Amino acid sequence: MPGQAVEALAHILETPGVSTAHAVTGPTDIIAFVEADSMDALGRLIVSRIQQAPGVTRTTTCVVTSISR
Repeated sequence: MPGQAVEALAHILETPGVSTAHAVTGPTDIIAFVEADSMDALGRLIVSRIQQAPGVTRTTTCVVTSISR
């Protein structure tokens, strides 16, 4: 997404449910932290909002889990 990261980041940061987002180096241009009430709501947020942001061509979703001993 050369040249489009700034616009994509601004759009993602304005998205309800996005806690924070940052431009990063490496194979990924932006990492966003989002919160949703359910996996279904998370899927809708990603498909209908984040994947529609200008300049976004692909997303990878990694869900945070809590592991206790």
